[in-house]
Amino acid sequence: MTTNYSAPLPKLSAEKAAPTLSIILFSNLAVSLDSRALILFSIGMIILRRRLSSDLRQRLANLHHPSHSFSMHAFSQEKDGFNSETTKLGPPPIQVSLTESAGRGVFATRRIGAGELIHTANPLVTHPTQSGLDRPHVCYYCLRRLGKRDGVPVTSARNGGFWYFCSDACKQRAKVFVEMEKRADWSFYDEHCSMRQLKYPFMVKRLACMVISGGASVDCLDVLQPAYLHPLTILEMEEEFELLKATFLKAQIDDKLIAFLTKRWYTGALARLRINSFRIELIGGSYESLLASAAAIVEGEAAVGNAVYMLPSFYNHDCDPNVNILWIENADAKIRAIRDIEAGEELRICYIDASMDCKARQVLLADGFGFQCHCLRCKSGD
Repeated sequence: MTTNYSAPLPKLSAEKAAPTLSIILFSNLAVSLDSRALILFSIGMIILRRRLSSDLRQRLANLHHPSHSFSMHAFSQEKDGFNSETTKLGPPPIQVSLTESAGRGVFATRRIGAGELIHTANPLVTHPTQSGLDRPHVCYYCLRRLGKRDGVPVTSARNGGFWYFCSDACKQRAKVFVEMEKRADWSFYDEHCSMRQLKYPFMVKRLACMVISGGASVDCLDVLQPAYLHPLTILEMEEEFELLKATFLKAQIDDKLIAFLTKRWYTGALARLRINSFRIELIGGSYESLLASAAAIVEGEAAVGNAVYMLPSFYNHDCDPNVNILWIENADAKIRAIRDIEAGEELRICYIDASMDCKARQVLLADGFGFQCHCLRCKSGD
Protein backbone atom coordinates (compact mmCIF):
# COMPACT_ATOMS: atom_id res chain seq x y z
CA MET A 1 0.00 0.00 0.00
CA THR A 2 1.41 3.36 -1.04
CA THR A 3 1.42 5.88 1.75
CA ASN A 4 0.44 9.52 1.32
CA TYR A 5 3.69 11.44 1.03
CA SER A 6 5.30 9.89 4.08
CA ALA A 7 8.00 12.08 5.57
CA PRO A 8 9.31 12.84 9.04
CA LEU A 9 7.08 15.28 10.87
CA PRO A 10 8.14 18.05 13.21
CA LYS A 11 7.01 18.30 16.79
CA LEU A 12 3.35 19.12 16.63
CA SER A 13 0.13 18.65 18.44
CA ALA A 14 -2.83 16.70 17.22
CA GLU A 15 -6.36 16.01 18.23
CA LYS A 16 -8.87 13.31 18.56
CA ALA A 17 -11.84 12.68 20.65
CA ALA A 18 -14.76 10.45 21.17
CA PRO A 19 -18.03 11.31 22.82
CA THR A 20 -19.21 10.31 26.24
CA LEU A 21 -22.84 9.63 25.54
CA SER A 22 -25.73 7.78 27.09
CA ILE A 23 -27.63 5.70 24.57
CA ILE A 24 -31.15 4.79 25.56
CA LEU A 25 -32.68 1.89 23.70
CA PHE A 26 -36.35 1.12 24.03
CA SER A 27 -37.19 -2.53 24.45
CA ASN A 28 -39.71 -2.56 21.61
CA LEU A 29 -37.33 -1.00 19.11
CA ALA A 30 -36.08 -4.30 17.75
CA VAL A 31 -39.53 -5.78 17.18
CA SER A 32 -39.85 -4.37 13.69
CA LEU A 33 -36.38 -5.44 12.56
CA ASP A 34 -35.69 -8.39 10.32
CA SER A 35 -32.96 -10.79 11.40
CA ARG A 36 -30.22 -9.22 9.31
CA ALA A 37 -31.00 -5.73 10.52
CA LEU A 38 -31.17 -6.99 14.10
CA ILE A 39 -27.70 -8.49 13.77
CA LEU A 40 -26.33 -5.27 12.33
CA PHE A 41 -28.10 -3.29 15.01
CA SER A 42 -26.62 -5.47 17.77
CA ILE A 43 -23.15 -5.27 16.28
CA GLY A 44 -23.50 -1.53 15.95
CA MET A 45 -24.53 -1.14 19.57
CA ILE A 46 -21.57 -3.22 20.77
CA ILE A 47 -19.17 -1.21 18.65
CA LEU A 48 -20.67 2.07 19.67
CA ARG A 49 -20.67 1.18 23.36
CA ARG A 50 -17.03 0.22 23.16
CA ARG A 51 -16.24 3.39 21.30
CA LEU A 52 -18.24 5.62 23.57
CA SER A 53 -17.15 3.96 26.81
CA SER A 54 -13.73 5.52 26.39
CA ASP A 55 -13.19 9.22 26.21
CA LEU A 56 -10.62 8.70 23.47
CA ARG A 57 -11.76 6.26 20.84
CA GLN A 58 -12.40 8.10 17.63
CA ARG A 59 -9.35 8.42 15.47
CA LEU A 60 -8.69 11.88 14.10
CA ALA A 61 -6.13 12.87 11.62
CA ASN A 62 -3.29 15.07 12.64
CA LEU A 63 -3.46 18.64 13.78
CA HIS A 64 -0.87 21.32 14.42
CA HIS A 65 -0.01 24.26 16.52
CA PRO A 66 1.58 27.27 14.83
CA SER A 67 4.07 29.36 16.71
CA HIS A 68 2.11 32.58 17.05
CA SER A 69 -1.14 33.33 18.84
CA PHE A 70 -4.24 35.32 18.11
CA SER A 71 -7.25 36.49 20.04
CA MET A 72 -10.52 34.59 20.07
CA HIS A 73 -12.68 37.66 20.66
CA ALA A 74 -13.55 37.86 16.96
CA PHE A 75 -14.76 34.27 16.82
CA SER A 76 -18.44 33.64 17.39
CA GLN A 77 -20.10 30.30 17.96
CA GLU A 78 -20.40 28.61 14.58
CA LYS A 79 -23.78 27.54 13.34
CA ASP A 80 -24.77 23.98 13.99
CA GLY A 81 -24.64 22.37 10.66
CA PHE A 82 -24.60 22.08 6.94
CA ASN A 83 -28.34 21.57 7.08
CA SER A 84 -29.45 24.37 9.37
CA GLU A 85 -30.00 28.08 9.38
CA THR A 86 -27.35 30.26 10.98
CA THR A 87 -27.82 30.27 14.76
CA LYS A 88 -26.18 32.94 16.90
CA LEU A 89 -25.09 31.23 20.08
CA GLY A 90 -22.60 33.84 21.18
CA PRO A 91 -18.83 33.46 21.43
CA PRO A 92 -17.55 30.13 22.78
CA PRO A 93 -15.99 30.23 26.28
CA ILE A 94 -12.46 29.79 24.94
CA GLN A 95 -9.49 31.72 23.68
CA VAL A 96 -6.45 30.74 21.63
CA SER A 97 -3.15 31.68 23.27
CA LEU A 98 0.47 30.60 23.37
CA THR A 99 1.41 27.64 25.52
CA GLU A 100 4.75 27.12 27.22
CA SER A 101 5.87 24.24 25.02
CA ALA A 102 3.30 23.35 22.35
CA GLY A 103 2.80 26.51 20.32
CA ARG A 104 -0.77 27.71 20.30
CA GLY A 105 -3.42 26.16 22.48
CA VAL A 106 -7.06 26.61 23.47
CA PHE A 107 -7.93 27.82 26.96
CA ALA A 108 -11.19 28.16 28.88
CA THR A 109 -12.33 31.71 29.63
CA ARG A 110 -14.79 30.51 32.30
CA ARG A 111 -15.69 27.34 34.10
CA ILE A 112 -17.05 24.71 31.70
CA GLY A 113 -19.19 21.90 33.04
CA ALA A 114 -18.82 18.24 32.11
CA GLY A 115 -20.88 17.42 29.03
CA GLU A 116 -21.23 21.06 27.96
CA LEU A 117 -21.18 21.77 24.25
CA ILE A 118 -18.26 24.18 23.98
CA HIS A 119 -18.65 25.03 20.32
CA THR A 120 -19.42 23.58 16.92
CA ALA A 121 -17.27 23.84 13.82
CA ASN A 122 -18.09 23.69 10.14
CA PRO A 123 -15.37 22.31 7.85
CA LEU A 124 -13.48 24.49 5.43
CA VAL A 125 -13.11 21.62 2.97
CA THR A 126 -14.51 18.08 2.92
CA HIS A 127 -14.19 15.11 0.62
CA PRO A 128 -15.73 11.63 0.78
CA THR A 129 -13.70 8.44 0.83
CA GLN A 130 -13.13 6.61 -2.43
CA SER A 131 -15.80 4.05 -1.52
CA GLY A 132 -18.21 6.95 -1.06
CA LEU A 133 -17.51 8.03 -4.63
CA ASP A 134 -17.98 4.59 -6.15
CA ARG A 135 -21.62 4.35 -5.12
CA PRO A 136 -24.31 6.50 -3.41
CA HIS A 137 -22.72 6.01 -0.01
CA VAL A 138 -22.41 9.50 1.49
CA CYS A 139 -23.42 13.02 0.58
CA TYR A 140 -20.85 14.59 -1.72
CA TYR A 141 -21.07 17.80 0.30
CA CYS A 142 -21.71 17.16 4.01
CA LEU A 143 -20.59 13.48 4.21
CA ARG A 144 -23.91 12.37 5.72
CA ARG A 145 -24.64 8.68 5.12
CA LEU A 146 -27.36 8.17 2.55
CA GLY A 147 -30.23 5.99 3.70
CA LYS A 148 -32.62 4.01 1.55
CA ARG A 149 -35.35 6.57 2.10
CA ASP A 150 -33.27 9.59 1.14
CA GLY A 151 -34.30 11.42 -2.00
CA VAL A 152 -30.65 11.59 -3.11
CA PRO A 153 -30.56 14.46 -5.61
CA VAL A 154 -27.84 13.75 -8.14
CA THR A 155 -25.61 15.79 -10.43
CA SER A 156 -24.01 14.27 -13.52
CA ALA A 157 -20.23 14.36 -13.77
CA ARG A 158 -18.43 14.91 -17.06
CA ASN A 159 -16.80 11.47 -16.93
CA GLY A 160 -20.20 9.76 -16.86
CA GLY A 161 -20.38 9.35 -13.10
CA PHE A 162 -22.68 10.99 -10.60
CA TRP A 163 -22.42 13.04 -7.43
CA TYR A 164 -24.98 12.20 -4.76
CA PHE A 165 -26.44 14.52 -2.14
CA CYS A 166 -28.58 14.03 0.94
CA SER A 167 -30.76 17.05 0.18
CA ASP A 168 -31.42 19.80 -2.31
CA ALA A 169 -29.83 22.20 0.18
CA CYS A 170 -26.51 20.31 0.06
CA LYS A 171 -26.74 20.09 -3.72
CA GLN A 172 -27.17 23.85 -3.86
CA ARG A 173 -24.29 24.55 -1.47
CA ALA A 174 -22.00 22.20 -3.38
CA LYS A 175 -22.26 24.38 -6.48
CA VAL A 176 -19.31 26.34 -5.12
CA PHE A 177 -17.08 23.48 -6.34
CA VAL A 178 -19.32 21.17 -8.40
CA GLU A 179 -19.94 23.69 -11.17
CA MET A 180 -16.21 23.97 -11.71
CA GLU A 181 -15.67 20.20 -11.42
CA LYS A 182 -18.30 19.64 -14.12
CA ARG A 183 -16.29 21.66 -16.62
CA ALA A 184 -13.28 19.34 -16.54
CA ASP A 185 -12.54 15.68 -17.15
CA TRP A 186 -10.92 14.38 -13.96
CA SER A 187 -10.37 10.81 -15.14
CA PHE A 188 -6.56 10.89 -15.18
CA TYR A 189 -6.21 12.87 -11.97
CA ASP A 190 -8.72 10.76 -10.04
CA GLU A 191 -7.31 7.48 -11.35
CA HIS A 192 -3.78 8.55 -10.45
CA CYS A 193 -4.77 9.41 -6.88
CA SER A 194 -7.03 6.38 -6.43
CA MET A 195 -4.41 3.90 -7.60
CA ARG A 196 -1.93 5.35 -5.09
CA GLN A 197 -4.58 5.57 -2.38
CA LEU A 198 -4.01 9.30 -1.99
CA LYS A 199 -6.76 11.25 -0.24
CA TYR A 200 -5.43 14.77 0.31
CA PRO A 201 -4.97 15.60 -3.42
CA PHE A 202 -8.75 15.15 -3.75
CA MET A 203 -9.21 17.80 -1.08
CA VAL A 204 -6.77 20.13 -2.85
CA LYS A 205 -8.69 19.64 -6.08
CA ARG A 206 -11.92 20.63 -4.36
CA LEU A 207 -10.26 23.62 -2.69
CA ALA A 208 -8.86 24.77 -6.03
CA CYS A 209 -12.34 24.60 -7.58
CA MET A 210 -13.69 26.65 -4.67
CA VAL A 211 -10.99 29.29 -5.14
CA ILE A 212 -11.63 29.52 -8.89
CA SER A 213 -15.37 29.91 -8.37
CA GLY A 214 -14.90 32.52 -5.63
CA GLY A 215 -16.14 30.24 -2.86
CA ALA A 216 -12.85 30.31 -0.93
CA SER A 217 -9.86 32.61 -0.68
CA VAL A 218 -6.45 31.56 -1.95
CA ASP A 219 -4.97 31.88 1.53
CA CYS A 220 -7.82 30.34 3.54
CA LEU A 221 -5.55 27.61 4.95
CA ASP A 222 -2.54 29.80 5.65
CA VAL A 223 -3.30 30.17 9.36
CA LEU A 224 -2.91 26.39 9.76
CA GLN A 225 0.52 24.97 10.46
CA PRO A 226 2.00 23.01 7.55
CA ALA A 227 3.73 19.68 7.89
CA TYR A 228 7.44 19.45 7.25
CA LEU A 229 7.95 18.15 3.72
CA HIS A 230 11.16 16.42 2.77
CA PRO A 231 12.51 17.53 -0.64
CA LEU A 232 11.87 14.04 -2.02
CA THR A 233 8.30 14.27 -0.80
CA ILE A 234 7.82 17.53 -2.66
CA LEU A 235 9.07 15.84 -5.83
CA GLU A 236 6.43 13.16 -5.38
CA MET A 237 3.78 15.88 -5.20
CA GLU A 238 4.80 17.49 -8.47
CA GLU A 239 3.15 14.80 -10.57
CA GLU A 240 -0.22 15.44 -8.94
CA PHE A 241 0.26 19.18 -9.34
CA GLU A 242 1.03 18.85 -13.06
CA LEU A 243 -2.04 16.64 -13.54
CA LEU A 244 -4.25 19.10 -11.66
CA LYS A 245 -3.10 22.13 -13.61
CA ALA A 246 -3.25 20.25 -16.93
CA THR A 247 -6.86 19.28 -16.19
CA PHE A 248 -7.86 22.92 -15.65
CA LEU A 249 -5.98 24.03 -18.78
CA LYS A 250 -7.60 21.32 -20.88
CA ALA A 251 -10.99 22.51 -19.63
CA GLN A 252 -10.04 25.98 -20.92
CA ILE A 253 -10.37 27.67 -17.56
CA ASP A 254 -9.33 31.32 -17.83
CA ASP A 255 -5.60 31.73 -17.12
CA LYS A 256 -6.34 34.59 -14.73
CA LEU A 257 -8.58 32.35 -12.62
CA ILE A 258 -5.87 29.72 -12.16
CA ALA A 259 -2.93 32.10 -11.78
CA PHE A 260 -2.81 31.17 -8.08
CA LEU A 261 -2.27 27.50 -8.93
CA THR A 262 1.49 27.24 -8.55
CA LYS A 263 3.66 24.47 -7.16
CA ARG A 264 4.16 26.55 -4.04
CA TRP A 265 0.43 26.93 -3.47
CA TYR A 266 -0.26 23.26 -4.18
CA THR A 267 2.44 21.91 -1.86
CA GLY A 268 1.48 24.44 0.82
CA ALA A 269 -2.15 23.36 0.71
CA LEU A 270 -1.19 19.68 0.82
CA ALA A 271 1.23 20.25 3.71
CA ARG A 272 -1.55 21.86 5.76
CA LEU A 273 -4.25 19.37 4.86
CA ARG A 274 -1.92 16.51 5.65
CA ILE A 275 -1.65 17.28 9.37
CA ASN A 276 -4.89 19.17 9.92
CA SER A 277 -7.47 16.93 8.26
CA PHE A 278 -9.79 14.78 10.33
CA ARG A 279 -10.85 11.28 9.43
CA ILE A 280 -14.62 11.53 9.84
CA GLU A 281 -16.45 8.64 11.50
CA LEU A 282 -20.11 9.34 12.16
CA ILE A 283 -21.88 8.24 15.32
CA GLY A 284 -25.30 8.47 13.71
CA GLY A 285 -28.20 10.35 15.20
CA SER A 286 -31.22 8.42 13.96
CA TYR A 287 -32.02 4.73 14.20
CA GLU A 288 -31.45 4.30 10.46
CA SER A 289 -28.11 6.12 10.76
CA LEU A 290 -27.04 3.76 13.53
CA LEU A 291 -27.82 0.78 11.31
CA ALA A 292 -25.94 2.34 8.40
CA SER A 293 -22.93 3.02 10.64
CA ALA A 294 -23.01 -0.51 12.02
CA ALA A 295 -23.15 -1.99 8.52
CA ALA A 296 -20.29 0.23 7.37
CA ILE A 297 -18.13 -0.80 10.32
CA VAL A 298 -18.83 -4.47 9.63
CA GLU A 299 -17.74 -3.89 6.02
CA GLY A 300 -14.62 -2.06 7.15
CA GLU A 301 -15.81 1.37 5.95
CA ALA A 302 -16.27 3.28 9.18
CA ALA A 303 -14.86 6.53 7.78
CA VAL A 304 -17.06 8.55 5.45
CA GLY A 305 -14.42 11.04 4.41
CA ASN A 306 -11.99 13.71 5.54
CA ALA A 307 -12.45 17.33 6.55
CA VAL A 308 -10.33 20.25 7.70
CA TYR A 309 -11.46 22.88 10.22
CA MET A 310 -10.16 26.16 11.57
CA LEU A 311 -10.69 26.43 15.34
CA PRO A 312 -10.44 22.69 16.18
CA SER A 313 -6.96 22.74 14.68
CA PHE A 314 -5.63 24.68 17.65
CA TYR A 315 -6.33 22.01 20.27
CA ASN A 316 -3.25 20.31 21.73
CA HIS A 317 -2.91 16.61 22.49
CA ASP A 318 -3.17 14.78 25.82
CA CYS A 319 -3.55 11.06 26.49
CA ASP A 320 -6.08 11.95 29.18
CA PRO A 321 -8.03 14.78 27.49
CA ASN A 322 -10.69 17.02 28.99
CA VAL A 323 -12.66 17.60 25.76
CA ASN A 324 -13.66 15.50 22.80
CA ILE A 325 -14.81 16.03 19.23
CA LEU A 326 -17.62 14.07 17.65
CA TRP A 327 -19.65 13.90 14.48
CA ILE A 328 -23.29 12.91 14.69
CA GLU A 329 -24.86 12.86 11.23
CA ASN A 330 -22.48 14.84 9.03
CA ALA A 331 -19.12 16.60 8.97
CA ASP A 332 -20.16 19.32 11.40
CA ALA A 333 -17.89 18.87 14.42
CA LYS A 334 -19.14 19.21 17.99
CA ILE A 335 -16.66 19.87 20.79
CA ARG A 336 -17.83 18.84 24.28
CA ALA A 337 -16.27 18.83 27.72
CA ILE A 338 -15.51 15.37 29.09
CA ARG A 339 -15.18 16.65 32.63
CA ASP A 340 -15.36 19.94 34.53
CA ILE A 341 -12.85 22.49 33.27
CA GLU A 342 -11.76 25.52 35.27
CA ALA A 343 -11.24 29.01 33.86
CA GLY A 344 -7.72 29.36 32.48
CA GLU A 345 -7.26 25.59 32.02
CA GLU A 346 -6.07 24.40 28.63
CA LEU A 347 -8.52 22.31 26.63
CA ARG A 348 -6.86 19.20 25.20
CA ILE A 349 -7.90 16.32 23.02
CA CYS A 350 -6.46 12.92 22.15
CA TYR A 351 -5.96 11.59 18.64
CA ILE A 352 -4.98 7.96 19.28
CA ASP A 353 -6.58 4.98 20.98
CA ALA A 354 -6.08 5.75 24.66
CA SER A 355 -6.68 2.12 25.64
CA MET A 356 -3.16 1.28 24.46
CA ASP A 357 -0.41 1.03 27.03
CA CYS A 358 2.10 3.82 27.53
CA LYS A 359 4.85 2.32 25.39
CA ALA A 360 2.52 1.67 22.46
CA ARG A 361 1.15 5.21 22.66
CA GLN A 362 4.63 6.72 22.69
CA VAL A 363 5.70 4.70 19.65
CA LEU A 364 2.58 5.69 17.73
CA LEU A 365 2.91 9.36 18.63
CA ALA A 366 6.60 9.46 17.74
CA ASP A 367 6.31 7.52 14.49
CA GLY A 368 3.03 9.00 13.31
CA PHE A 369 3.14 12.55 14.61
CA GLY A 370 6.76 13.31 15.35
CA PHE A 371 6.67 14.14 19.05
CA GLN A 372 7.03 12.51 22.44
CA CYS A 373 4.11 12.96 24.80
CA HIS A 374 4.90 14.23 28.29
CA CYS A 375 1.37 14.31 29.67
CA LEU A 376 0.77 13.26 33.28
CA ARG A 377 -0.56 9.89 32.19
CA CYS A 378 2.57 9.11 30.17
CA LYS A 379 4.84 10.36 32.93
CA SER A 380 3.16 7.97 35.36
CA GLY A 381 3.65 5.07 32.95
CA ASP A 382 -0.08 4.39 32.74
